Amino acid sequence: MTNEPTPETVERNKAVSRRWIELFNERDEAGQAEVLAPDYVGYAPASLEPAPMNGEAWARFLDGFVEGFPDLQLTVENAVGEGDLVAQRVHFAGTHTGEFQGLPPTNRKVEFSGLELNRFVDGRVAEHWFQLDALGLLQQLGLAAVPGPRLLPRILAKQVKKLRPRARQR
Repeated sequence: MTNEPTPETVERNKAVSRRWIELFNERDEAGQAEVLAPDYVGYAPASLEPAPMNGEAWARFLDGFVEGFPDLQLTVENAVGEGDLVAQRVHFAGTHTGEFQGLPPTNRKVEFSGLELNRFVDGRVAEHWFQLDALGLLQQLGLAAVPGPRLLPRILAKQVKKLRPRARQR
């Protein structure tokens, strides 16, 4: 007998991944915990949380988002499964009415996207990797500025000029 995932298993894993998002939107922490394998490990963007997280640490990590964006809702835009993996493109929408990562509330509405990859063992999420459009989020919160099309060439030209003298010295 083989442990290779069947098409039915892949579809079940996709359904569990979608259900996990629904449980988050319902703020059902007990339901979310049931989706996770006992040895669950989550990986968030290093800029938000550099260390891998177990289930309890992951719940605390999510609590930080809920504190900052109490109305945060996630929507699965696409899901693809293969083997024991499910990848999802997720849309986030909420209002920054609480403290988030040390930033006091701005009362700004934000929307950003993210990608996640879930690895399943026995129908539960054993590992979870998550990335989000952090720059887009920071811009919407008023914390980051990106040079526009007029400024960017000047910035790049200045950097190239700095490099030229070094290249001539060689």
